[in-house]
Amino acid sequence: MLKLAAVDTDDLKVISAHMQDALVRLSDIRYLGRPHKFAFVANRFAWERQPSSERRRTGLHFEHVLSVKQLGIQDMGADHVLSLLSIGFEPGASPSGTVTLTFSGGVDVRLEVECIDAQLHDLGAAWTTENTPSHDG
Repeated sequence: MLKLAAVDTDDLKVISAHMQDALVRLSDIRYLGRPHKFAFVANRFAWERQPSSERRRTGLHFEHVLSVKQLGIQDMGADHVLSLLSIGFEPGASPSGTVTLTFSGGVDVRLEVECIDAQLHDLGAAWTTENTPSHDG
């Protein structure tokens, strides 16, 4: 089980690699404005377990989030499932910037953050899946 934290772009790249191809239901995404936290749970493909094909329920949250902008989600229902492609960071006035979660289908979620402060926690045991994500052209 993974438990990771990110405080800089290199750390965020590690979390992004582990979260690639995670499946996220829109109803499992939350922005909590008062504590300035953005969080979601996902079914993460366990790349570190290859050649086994497994998924794990995983929580990921970001602290110090000032605002959230969603692009491409407007007409999707709460049960719609997105596939996370990557997590990136565009710096602003140090240490602030924008964390971008890029999903398949042209969906982006942009988090304006005071600084990079993210935590990933696997929430339970893995289960076998017959569907291994593929990135072949």
